[in-house]
Formats: sequence, C-alpha cells, structure tokens
Amino acid sequence: MFEAIFTPKSVAVIGASPSPDRVGYAVLKNILDNGYPGAVYPINPHIPEILGYQAYASVLDVPDLIDLAVLVVPISQVLPVVKQCGQKGVRGLVVITAGFKEAGSEGNELERKLLALVRSYGMDMIGPNSLGVIDTFSKLNASFAGVMPNQGNIALMSQSGAICAAILDWSKNRGIGFSRFVSLGNKTDINEVTLLRAWSRDPESKVILAYLEDISDGASFIATAREVTRQVPVIAIKSGTTAAGSRAASSHTGSLAGSEHAYEAAFAQSGILRARTVSELFDLALIFSYQPLIQGNRVAVVTNSGGMGIIAADAVERSGLAMALFAPATIERLNHDLPPSASVYNPVDILGDARNNRYQTAITAVLEDPGVDGLIIMLTPQAQSALVEIAETIGETAARYKKPVVTCFMGGYSLGPALAALSRAHIPNYTFPERAVQSIAGMHHYYERRRRPQRIYRTFETDQDQVRQIFADAHASGRVELSEGEVRAVLSAYGLRLPESHLAMSPEEAVQQAAMLGFPVVMKIASPDILLKTEIGGVKLGITGEEAARDSFELIEYRTHKYWPEARVHGVFVQEMIKPGQEFLITVHRDPQFGPLVAIGLGGMYVEVMKDVAYRLAPISEQDVRDQIRSLRAYPLLRGAGGNAPVDVLAVEDCVLRVSQLVTDFTEIVELDINPLVIHHEGEGAVVLDARILIQ
Repeated sequence: MFEAIFTPKSVAVIGASPSPDRVGYAVLKNILDNGYPGAVYPINPHIPEILGYQAYASVLDVPDLIDLAVLVVPISQVLPVVKQCGQKGVRGLVVITAGFKEAGSEGNELERKLLALVRSYGMDMIGPNSLGVIDTFSKLNASFAGVMPNQGNIALMSQSGAICAAILDWSKNRGIGFSRFVSLGNKTDINEVTLLRAWSRDPESKVILAYLEDISDGASFIATAREVTRQVPVIAIKSGTTAAGSRAASSHTGSLAGSEHAYEAAFAQSGILRARTVSELFDLALIFSYQPLIQGNRVAVVTNSGGMGIIAADAVERSGLAMALFAPATIERLNHDLPPSASVYNPVDILGDARNNRYQTAITAVLEDPGVDGLIIMLTPQAQSALVEIAETIGETAARYKKPVVTCFMGGYSLGPALAALSRAHIPNYTFPERAVQSIAGMHHYYERRRRPQRIYRTFETDQDQVRQIFADAHASGRVELSEGEVRAVLSAYGLRLPESHLAMSPEEAVQQAAMLGFPVVMKIASPDILLKTEIGGVKLGITGEEAARDSFELIEYRTHKYWPEARVHGVFVQEMIKPGQEFLITVHRDPQFGPLVAIGLGGMYVEVMKDVAYRLAPISEQDVRDQIRSLRAYPLLRGAGGNAPVDVLAVEDCVLRVSQLVTDFTEIVELDINPLVIHHEGEGAVVLDARILIQ
C-alpha cells in the first residue's frame, strides 16, 4: 500500500529551510512536531543544521537508506534532485513543487520528463503541485498544512491542496479523524485509481472520500471503483461538470450529453456515492465512519418536538426510505413507559420536558423492535433538558445495538458540550432533520448497491467484418458521416430491426418495389448530403397505390434538385410502412474521459421539454439497462399508465444493449442517433425508423 510513502522508516525533506515563512520549513516542522518516529534528514546545500537536525547537501550524502523524499525545491532543480533520489534508492516521492502542466506547455513537457525519470527508477510519486501527505497511524505529516488531523478511519484524497487545508482545519474543529490524507496535485504517477485500489485493502480506512476535478482513465476508474465499493464505501465530490465545462457536439446527441451526465453515470455504475456539496461529503463520511451499516430502509424517529418529528417523517418519505411500523409489543411497551400524552407511534414524541431517562426508555424500545433498521433522535433545547446527560445516554444506549443511530440536536448557543459528548460517542449529529435523513438514505443506497449480484453483460452475434468494411469505405472517401444505406447496414449487422427497404433508380422501379413490399409504403430521398429530408420535401408517407408511388418518386427528385441542387442523389428508398407505436430515442456521444455515453428517453416533448433522459456508460450490463429505463419519469407510460397498452420494454432493453455492444466494439463511432425507435405492444418488438452515425 505504498509503504514508502505512508509508512516510511526514514524521510528526507529536500529544500528544508530554517525560515518560518518558507514551505520547506513548514514541511520539516510538521514531520518533527507530530510524533513521526523514523529518521528525518533535512537536505539543504547551504545550511549545516535546521531545527536542531544535521542538514545534508544532497540525498547522496546521507549515510543511511531513505524511504521517502519530500521535494520543496525550485522547479529547475526537480529533475536533477529526482535523479539523485533514484540513484540513492529512494522508493517514494512527494513533489510539492508547482509549475508543471498547470502552468502551460513548457511545464507539461517538464512533467512528462519527470514521470519518465520516476518510472525509470521504479519509484512511486505523489504530485507534483501537491500539498503533501498525512498518515495519522504512522504519525507522518509530510505536508505544509496548518494542522495535524485527529486519528480516525476516513481516508481522503483531493486534487485541490487548498481544499485539503480547509477540510483539515474544519475537521479538527469538529473532532473528525482521518487515517490517510493525500493531496494528489497533478497526479502524474499515483492517481485516484491507484489510491482507490490501495486503500481498499487498508485495515485502518473504513470509508474513502475523494474531491476530484478530473479522472485520468475513466474505464479503469469505473472498473476499480466497482470492485472497491463492494468492500469499502467511496464518497466523491466532483467539480467542473456543468454545461459550461462540456464540449460542444455536432448533433442532437451532443445537446443531451456532457461531462455532468458522464460522471453521474460513472458514479452510479461503479457504486460510488456522489456528494453534491462538501457538507454532504462529510455528512455521509460521518455516518459511515461512526455507525454500523444499515440493513434495510425502515427508519424510526424519536423526538421531544412533535413539529420536528413531522418534518423528519416528511423527509424520510421523500428520500425513498420508509417510516418503520412498530410491532404491537413495542407500542405496548412505549404506552406503559412513557407519559400518557406522549405519541407512541412513529415518530415517537416523548414531549418537550424529556430528560435522559425518558430518551433511554424510548430509544431502547425502538432499537429492539425488529422492524426498525435505523434511528434518528431529535432534540430541541428546552429549559428542562439536561443536554450533556441526554447525549451521553444516547451514546451508551446506541452502542449496544448494531443499527445506525444519528441525532439532530437543533440549536447552537447551548449545545456545544452536548455535541462534544455525541462526537466522543461516535454519534453523528446533523444540524437539520433533512441532513440526518439524507445521510441514512445514502447509507441505505450503498447497502442496496452492495447487495446487487455481479453484473451480467449480454453478447450478441454480429457481423463485425461488414461494419469494418463500411467504416473503411467512409474513411477512404473522406467522410465522417455515414449514408443512410450504410447506417442501415451497420445497425442490421448488430441485429437491430429496420423497415424493409429497397433503392429505386426510376419511377418504374419504385412502383415495382412498392408492390413487392405491399402498400402502403414510405419513400424518401437517398442522399448522403441531406440530413433533414422532411424539410425539403424529401419524404412521403402512406403511399397507397402504383400511381401515387410513381408521382411521389418524381416529386421527391424534383424537390431535392430544386432545394439542394449540389446534393449527391443515389435514388429514392422505398420502405415498408411501420405501424404507429411509442416513439423512443437512443443516442450515443463519446465522452473524452469515459467513452460512449448512452442516453435514452421517450421522443418529442419528453426529451425536448421535460428533459426526461437517462444515461449510462457503455458497456451496459443487463442490470444497468433495466435501471436506466426504469429511472425515466415517463416509464409508467411504457407499462400502460393512462389506459394505454404496455409496450415491449424487453425489446427496448435488447436494442440498447445491441447499441452498447456496437459502440464498444467500434471506438471510431463518435456519435450515434436512433430517433425514433418505434416500440410496439408487448411481444411485438421495436423498429428503428431513422438513425445517424458519425465516425472519427
């Protein structure tokens, strides 16, 4: 687990300084002042002694082995110093020096050389541009942070050193403890994936937190996180995912896509809990750090305020949790032990004058009820409240049960000592009921994800050779967009059903093919240059006879030549007329970090107005596609809501999985639109009416 970085037997601070205003001084002092038991070697060629320790001109002058070197030197000295570290046999590096890729092209080239040098000597590196690392179990604070965190079971990685420093200061005030604390910096070598993998095997870390600004290898991140989250909860906050940070795309697909949706899908498919704010990050961290994992969704509330109990009950219902129904024995017990005016149903209102003995009575009865999976205890300070005694009673009582217990002590001025008592007892306290409920809901969400069986990926028999040849022909002719005939051939090669279609070169051929297909038919212009065929009159629907077929052919050609005279025209498609059904949309946009992002939704206003779209990253498992379709707000319409007949949802799942396999097999597909996919009644399948494919 990167022992040379987190549990080194010796540390060299290269660039150590005797000046308190220098980073090299702060790093060295942090190592010396926080109980690190190993050997410490200040490195400075100009000063013989720093903070009472002999200083050396170079790591090569140190007579003993060095496990970890912390670099706080000017950027011009980084490469020579790293080379010396490699020659010395140093195994771990923390490069605090900034000015690399974040500074521009020259810095980026220097960072590339730094990585090559680190790899050539087989070293592991945090940084560059890092605040440093902290390990509370080895008592190592190799950072220039202002405080040493308390020891705990939370491991945190962050790409922002400033956020690291702020979190440390805030957590110290709250009494929150950490096991490992890493400022990733530019994460040139060790990144979020390698740390996730290492910390999943760390016995001192019960929960992993991550502040991320980007992800180096999306596919590797998802695969690693999927395995890690089966063992350890991972909570991440991701910045820079709004529409302003998304790259533009050339089609309707691009307007549906964006990094926000890609990250949302990545976290959902990998099992990571996503926090929207830093406060939510630590709300979740506290419950996972302090409390046993919830085993169901049934929540009870004990409160000394009826109004607050109602607010909590509303929040529980909105969060997807359920208010627990007490067993008759629990209700009888509460009726016997509580005052007559108390409410013994959930939420349990023990009245405003409740002291610690009444809290203990109610908490014990509720936690012993087999129908309760988690408990929220609420308190508003009253004149009669013995706040510290109540807090201590909560801690002592909750410790006897393997169910998560959280509190919501609402107030401020009078609560300080009571909150300290809750913290000592490892009871998470939340300022407002909604935050307490959301934390339990997050824990339950993780519990449900971990219970899911391993994902199953369906594989279809396909004609990859045909698709490969189509793409080669398009590349050879300098095209990035496939013609309609090529698109049909690609989708057919992957087993998607399309209307039967034939290309007619004359009115007579159109009549013959229409008669062969059987009236009514559809006719549309065959041109690789015309995307919006309907707008120029290039499509005719519901053609019912031979004369109409002949006239339609001539009219389509006339309108095409009139409104788009330079377009290449290959003829007119005569196609089977598909009966009406529910229109559906499947689109793919290749995200630069995660690969193919597959979006689905009902057509028309459901996508354009209601923005009812669900996203997953390919490859999509059978479980993923079921969740994706069922997450649509309009899903009840597919199942027959409003008196309509249910449509063939299984056929939709099949189509999405086939598209997922196609865009996974062929990385040159940049965008794909199926719009519409017409879904018929249950058992009748689905048909692709129109589609578009762009390749690199």
